[in-house]
Amino acid sequence: MSGPPLHPPVKRSVTIAGHPTSISLEPIFWDALEAEAARQALPVNALVARIDVERMEADAPPNLTSAIRQWLWRNRAAD
Repeated sequence: MSGPPLHPPVKRSVTIAGHPTSISLEPIFWDALEAEAARQALPVNALVARIDVERMEADAPPNLTSAIRQWLWRNRAAD
C-alpha cells in the first residue's frame, strides 16, 4: 500500500492569546489544520487557540503539538 511521501515536521509560528509560539507539525497535519480552519471560517491561529484551551482542560495536558494532532485525528474520525 503506497500513500503520500513522508516528510519531517515543519516549524511555523502561531499566536495564541497575543503570545507567539512555534509549532512543529508534518506537512500533512499543517494541511489538515489549514483545511479545518477554512471549513470553520477561522484563522489558523484561532483554531490553534481553541485546541489549546481544550488541551488545558485535560487532567494531564499533552504538549500543544500532540494536542493538535489528536484533535485533528478525532475531528477527522468524527466526519
